[in-house]
Amino acid sequence: MNGPIRKIMVHIDGTEEAITAAQYAVCLARSTGASLLAFYVVNTRALSDLVKARIFLQQEQQDYERDLRADAERYLNHVRELADAKQVPVRTESTAGSVHQEIVNRIRQEGIDLLVIGELSHIRSRRDEFYDETERAMRAAPCPVLIVKDADRVWELYDALA
Repeated sequence: MNGPIRKIMVHIDGTEEAITAAQYAVCLARSTGASLLAFYVVNTRALSDLVKARIFLQQEQQDYERDLRADAERYLNHVRELADAKQVPVRTESTAGSVHQEIVNRIRQEGIDLLVIGELSHIRSRRDEFYDETERAMRAAPCPVLIVKDADRVWELYDALA
């Protein structure tokens, strides 16, 4: 591992785009010999905002957060299966908090060389852009960021790994 990419983090957020990013991250880790971290952040900041706005009751927040944590485990298990199928070691972690802040903090803590994220959703307004946590993470990340597109091509690359 003498190259510039020794540690890769892929952000998993429960979308198909994140799974495509995970497939590509597996390919990158395999070809570079880099370590791979799949990282999921349960957005408890947004849940707290919903309680403050009286959209959710406290009990609803707790129930929803429990469901989100279960989703995080399910998605991280899927990423683990994708990596295992290609004999690529992966470490999976989930945490809770403000998504972009947790991603930036973990990048710094782990000394991540490359953040891999799925294709960003189409922004309809500046307000949407401000609230898109993946976009905020991309802009705040203290390392290079790779945005993965073209799910069909990524699948072909992933599928071709022996």
